[in-house]
Amino acid sequence: MEAPEGIRFDFNEGLRVRFPETGGPWHIIFRDIDTGVILYSQDVGPNTFITSVKKFYVRFRLEIFHKNELEDFAAAVKKNPYLAADKDKHPKPFFEHDYDAEGRTVMIQLPVSTIGDTLGWFPYVEKFRQKHKCHVLAVLLPHLADLLRDQYPEITFITKEDVPNCQPYACYYLGLFFRGDVDHQPCDFRYIGLHRTAGYILGVDPNEEMPRFNLSAPRKIKEPYVCIAVQSSSQAKYWNNPMGWHDVVKFLKESGYRVLCIDRDAVYGQGLVHNHIPHGCEDFTGNIPLQERIDLVKDADFFIGVSSGLSWLAWGCKIPVVMISGFTNPTNEFYTPYRIINFHTCNSCWNDMRVDFDHFDFLWCPRHKNTPRQFECSRLITSEQVINTIKSIPAFQKHMESRG
Repeated sequence: MEAPEGIRFDFNEGLRVRFPETGGPWHIIFRDIDTGVILYSQDVGPNTFITSVKKFYVRFRLEIFHKNELEDFAAAVKKNPYLAADKDKHPKPFFEHDYDAEGRTVMIQLPVSTIGDTLGWFPYVEKFRQKHKCHVLAVLLPHLADLLRDQYPEITFITKEDVPNCQPYACYYLGLFFRGDVDHQPCDFRYIGLHRTAGYILGVDPNEEMPRFNLSAPRKIKEPYVCIAVQSSSQAKYWNNPMGWHDVVKFLKESGYRVLCIDRDAVYGQGLVHNHIPHGCEDFTGNIPLQERIDLVKDADFFIGVSSGLSWLAWGCKIPVVMISGFTNPTNEFYTPYRIINFHTCNSCWNDMRVDFDHFDFLWCPRHKNTPRQFECSRLITSEQVINTIKSIPAFQKHMESRG
């Protein structure tokens, strides 16, 4: 956007100001309107580009002065110190702009391909649109945009290829920022949870909210059934108890349920370590559209999974979710009364500020790798604990009552 004297500015990944090749000198100030804090105050010359350190949502005020006017006032104060106390005598900026997205276009980028992150973050994109009454461009991968587009009709969905053709008033990037980064996020996501971090980045209410799905498809399977998903992108996310899934599937089948495994891959892993779907379940795996997954999951009595994308999808289907995870603290994911963790073992390393997740190490276990305790956080979650949790689900109790 244009300011006087050839100066241009916007709020694309922070407050950015570009000064022309001639003119000046100037003095620039960035303020946080809500806290009253001056974030930046500096003399600048021509052909200068300045951007704020903070890239998350801040209600910035931009002030630009002529430097010589400030110098003249400083000289006058030296002669008459009482001038400093008279606010009316202070130089006024020749340009001032307060952040205001109402009626303007704001771009929010969700750059990841993972299902869980996007589904957890997207309700906060809608909260931002509602709060600021702005036009939101959401940058998503096509298969995720296809899932959400009809449920959020007032948001425009674009791909990363469309970004160079857009000229938004402001732009924000949603993501998980490691190594103590507090420039792209106001507080580390490990404190507040994977999904709630989007609320903090966008400056909206961080209370969790389910993503909206189309749940109108007719039921496909008449018999009572349960959906499970066992695969994930890192071995730490798996339920590493060697008999866990075997015992649970056996229990569910003996209880009269069909057990459908809806993972994308029947076998997944890296190197010498690969994980197979449980023996005895029905193989519903495959790389199929997510809406077809929703059409199946929504009518299950409940879902059992790990801290991975399909658990977030099941949550949005409004059915009970049994989530088995030891490497994350329960605050990391959405609330479910059927969250399973064993606090008697090593746990919650994902949320430990002293370690950073290694995306390239499939066998990442920051505290006990290559020791007998590796992955004990989930190995020591017992079949009994999971089965007892299943027994507490009202849908399961109703099912068992119907069997007499």
